[in-house]
Amino acid sequence: MRILAIETSCDETAMAIIEDVNFRPHIISNVVASQMAVHAESGGVIPNIAARLHTEALPHVLKEVTQNKKLDYDAIAVTAGPGLIGCLLIGMSAAKALALASGKPFFAINHLEGHVYSAWLGEEIPELPALIVIVSGGHTELVLMDRHLHYKHLGHTRDDAAGEAFDKVARLLGLGYPGGPKVAELAKHGKRDAYKFPIGIMEKDSMEFSFSGIKASVAHLISQLPQPLAQHTKADIAASFEHVVAETIARKTLTAMRYYPGIKSVCLVGGVSANTYLRKHLEQAVKTATPEIQYIVPPFEFCTDNAAMIGAAAVYHHLFGKPDDWRNVEVDPNRELV
Repeated sequence: MRILAIETSCDETAMAIIEDVNFRPHIISNVVASQMAVHAESGGVIPNIAARLHTEALPHVLKEVTQNKKLDYDAIAVTAGPGLIGCLLIGMSAAKALALASGKPFFAINHLEGHVYSAWLGEEIPELPALIVIVSGGHTELVLMDRHLHYKHLGHTRDDAAGEAFDKVARLLGLGYPGGPKVAELAKHGKRDAYKFPIGIMEKDSMEFSFSGIKASVAHLISQLPQPLAQHTKADIAASFEHVVAETIARKTLTAMRYYPGIKSVCLVGGVSANTYLRKHLEQAVKTATPEIQYIVPPFEFCTDNAAMIGAAAVYHHLFGKPDDWRNVEVDPNRELV
């Protein structure tokens, strides 16, 4: 089955055609139209502008992903949430129009589930049960996946997500938008141990996250330093901050591994999984604790928002679940992974 997938949860207008090949997703076509340049001018995503840009981009992206109707598909999948409600509505409306016109099966996909299944888009696919580490702009959580489409929530952030903390620290350092990549680039030139920031929620065996304290510590430090900050000082702050975020995620992941020793793979997914330091730091921690375990991170192009991951999730809903009735599906900006 070939599935046309649509993703418009935030500021990427994305479509892909994904095919089920031997019980794993295979990408036929994948297109992403980024709004980053527009939102960089305002220092962040403005929801109503993002929704308008989706409306403008969707027809062009559809034409490109289907190669001007030369590529056909058998079903339609779309992100139903979480995300910005106006942006979600644009993608959902397009998907419902296509379902109405074609009569083809329809799959409403959770955006976080898309990130989960981005781990199935690389050369090596995860063995189950898998520990999924979701790290994005709006979410940071640990999920146990014992079989396809079944998730047990082990821990989540009690306040800021890791990606949100990166963006806030970027603003404190005057780096602009998008914050995460700019902090990561600056951190390459700094010392990881220059400053000691706290790890949140240190209770024994806790799998919960907290990043607001780290952000507050960075803000307090900056307020105590001579202004304007020297470039090497900014680099040291960025590097020390990036290290404590990676160390926090690694410690919580190792706690989950101890609690669930039958785990066969650890998958780092979500937009922040594109952070090279986090990828390597978590891999070292996981492999040191359990050398034989699989450690999987999606290719860089599938870490941030894209439609290929939505199509990948839809493939497994086709294999192990069932289509949705598009007439009864509504977007939910706070949709939970269940």
